[in-house]
Parts: sequence; structure tokens; C-alpha cells
Amino acid sequence: MDIRKGDTAVVFIDPQNDVLSEAGANWGAVGASVTENKTVENMERTFEVAKSRGYEVFISPHYFYPTDSGWLMNGPLETAEFETHTFARSGPLDLTGFSNSGADWLDRFKRYIDDGRTIVASPHKVFGPQTNDLVLQLRKRGIGKILLGGMLANMCVESHMREFIEQGFEVAMLKDATAGPRHPVWGDGYEAAIVNYRFFAHEVLSTEEAVDRMR
Repeated sequence: MDIRKGDTAVVFIDPQNDVLSEAGANWGAVGASVTENKTVENMERTFEVAKSRGYEVFISPHYFYPTDSGWLMNGPLETAEFETHTFARSGPLDLTGFSNSGADWLDRFKRYIDDGRTIVASPHKVFGPQTNDLVLQLRKRGIGKILLGGMLANMCVESHMREFIEQGFEVAMLKDATAGPRHPVWGDGYEAAIVNYRFFAHEVLSTEEAVDRMR
């Protein structure tokens, strides 16, 4: 994949406390993977290089509002998210209690995301970008290639990857700027994601490889 700032963007999924902070609701499931991959450090390094080199950066966040608790059919992850109040907000037009909550950005990312230039899409509601305006925002800026990372590797990140490919984007996965859950019965979500990335993505890169090519 030819990486250049004119048509390549960094896209991070769910750079939020509930999946990246030790105090987050899902740290018990994802903490080992986040720590081993140095996910936070690699995401921050990608932010730094993207900003310094003039690459567009997009965020696809995950928020749940009180009305979403009325859903009548949920998979196991959705059920767990509602039980733990993951990514919970008081309402789409209400920021009461949002600052430093589980739904807020990880604190060390705020200076990159809140710089007035990063494009924050509307929230995706389950896993992929079919329910938000991310693809529209990318198309409107002439983006055809994506460096993709964030959380969780085998769920929202993989779902975004698959939809981007269906939409005609070239996608390079940042394999150490993501992480996944480990479950005693379901297995290792990160390892499952890496297998699928190799089958689907145009490239699977380390952060080191990606930032070197962004220069």
C-alpha cells in the first residue's frame, strides 16, 4: 500500500477509557493484551507522527445512551456492555458526567483528538461503521487508504476493516496499536483478529513500520 498524506488517513476506533484505562470497565478482559502490545504507546506514537506529518486523523467512537437499553435483541458482548455500562453517556445532547468517564477519551490522547483538526465521527452503535457517518467523512476528504487501529481488535476494529474493504478502501492494519479480550471459554480475541487481518487487509504492519512509511 502506497502511504502518503494526500489520500491516506489514520483511523482509530474507540480510543476510550473503558477499553484502554486500568480503571476502565473492560480492563479485566483486555488489560493483558493492551499491556503486551503496548497499545496505548503505539496509538500515541501514531497520533504524534500523523499530526506532525499532516495526515488526517479520524475517530469512530462508541457511545450508548439510556434509550439504547431498550434494545430487544443483543449478542453476548452487547449484553455485557449494557451490564457494565461500557461507553455509557447520559444522552446524545447531554455531557453530564462525561468528562473522565469510561466513554471519554483516554487522557493522554485528548491533546490529539481535541485539537480542532481531528474528525470525530458520530458514534457507531454495534461494531462497524454502517451506523455512523465515518465513511461519508472519509469520502468527503478524498481518503482512499486507511491505517487502522484502536479497540477491540476482533470486534469493532475488525468490523470497521471489513466494511472499509467492502466500500473500496485500501486498509493497512496496525497490529500493535490494537488489542483484544481474553475469555476462558471463547478464546483470545486478539489472536483471532490477527488471523483475519492477514486474510483480509491489504497489509498488516507494526507501528514502527507504519510510521516509518508515513515519513
